[in-house]
Amino acid sequence: MTDGVSSTLREAKRIVVKVGSSLVTNEGRGLDERAIGEWSRQLAALAHEGREVIMVSSGAIAEGMKRLGWTTRPHQVHELQAAAAVGQMGLAQMYETKLRENGLRSAQVLLTHADLADRERYLNARSTLLTLLSLKVLPVINENDTVVNDEIKFGDNDTLGALVANLVEADLLVILTDQKGLYSADPRKDPAAEFIREARAGDPALEAMAGGAGSGIGKGGMITKVLAAKRAAGSGASTAIAWGREPDCLLRIARGEVVGTLLVAPTQKSQARKRWMSDHLQLRGAVAVDAGAARKLREDGKSLLPIGMTAVEGDFARGDVIAVRDEAGAEIARGLANYAAAEARMLCRKPSSEIEKLLGYVAEPEMIHRTNLVLKL
Repeated sequence: MTDGVSSTLREAKRIVVKVGSSLVTNEGRGLDERAIGEWSRQLAALAHEGREVIMVSSGAIAEGMKRLGWTTRPHQVHELQAAAAVGQMGLAQMYETKLRENGLRSAQVLLTHADLADRERYLNARSTLLTLLSLKVLPVINENDTVVNDEIKFGDNDTLGALVANLVEADLLVILTDQKGLYSADPRKDPAAEFIREARAGDPALEAMAGGAGSGIGKGGMITKVLAAKRAAGSGASTAIAWGREPDCLLRIARGEVVGTLLVAPTQKSQARKRWMSDHLQLRGAVAVDAGAARKLREDGKSLLPIGMTAVEGDFARGDVIAVRDEAGAEIARGLANYAAAEARMLCRKPSSEIEKLLGYVAEPEMIHRTNLVLKL
C-alpha cells in the first residue's frame, strides 16, 4: 500500500458506512444486536475524534420477514412493502438504542433513488444531512421501501450508499459485507482466485471479476459493490469493501489500514465536483451580479448572496445548474441554485434577512453556496 492510499484513509473526514442485510439480520435470523452494537461503538469512536459519519443500513425487509414469520423473500410488491414497514420499526429502534449507549444522537432518514435524481429534492436531502452532521447527529439512512416499488424491484443499498456519498461529498465509502472483499474470480469455484487488495475504482476489469448473485436475504452481490465504488468515485470518494465482522474494521480503515479491498478514486473530491459543474452542458439560466459580489466570489471564495444579484435570466428550478455573470455579461462561475428563477427575481438586491418575509420560507441564506459553486478560469 502506498503512503498516498494510507493518507487517503487516515484523512477521510466524512465517511459513509453501508452495511448489508445478511450482516444486520445475522443471515435473516433477526436483528443482530451484538453486531449493531459493535458497529455503533466504532461509529461513536470515529465521531468523537472529529469524523462525520453516516450509516446506510439494509435490513428492514429482512427484519420484517422474521417478525412476520416468513422464511423466504416474497415476490409480491405489497408484501415486500408490508415487510419493510414492520421491519423498519425494529431497525430504527435498534440503531437509536445502540448509538445512544455510545453517547451519540441519531436520526432516521428514509430516501429513494428518486429523491436523489430530482435536483430540488437532492438539495433538500443534502441540506438535511449536512445540518444533522453539523449538530453532531448520526444519520441512519435506509431506502424507503414502504412506498416505492421500482426501488424494491431493481434497487440495492450498495447503490444508495454510493449516491449518499455523492450527495454529501464524502471522502470515503465503506461497504461492510459478509465477504472478505473482492477476488479475481469466485473463490468457491476457482481455487486459483486471487484476493484483490487494492485497485482503481472504475477499472472495467473489476466488473468482469465481480460476478454472482447475492444471498436469499439481500439483493446485492459483489458486482453491485464494484459498481457502487465506480459511482462514488465520480465525486472523488474511494471505497473500502470489508467483512463486517472483522474486529475493529471501521477503526482500522480510518487509521489507514486496508481491511478487505480498497478501490481508490482516480480523481480527488474537490476536482471531481468542480469538473462536474464546470462541464455541465444544460445550464438552465443565469444570474447577473454587481462588482462587489463578483469580487467576493473571485477573490474571497464566498457564497453568492441575493443582495449581490442584479438580474435573473431564464426559467430554472431549485437545484438546477446556473451561470453567474458579471456586469460585462461574462460568465465568472456556475453552481446549484438554491431558489427557482421566479423566487430569485424577487430576491435581487435584498438581504438574506428578508428572504422569509418575501417568500414565506427560507431554503438557504445564499443563492448559491460556495460548496456548490465553481469559478470559471
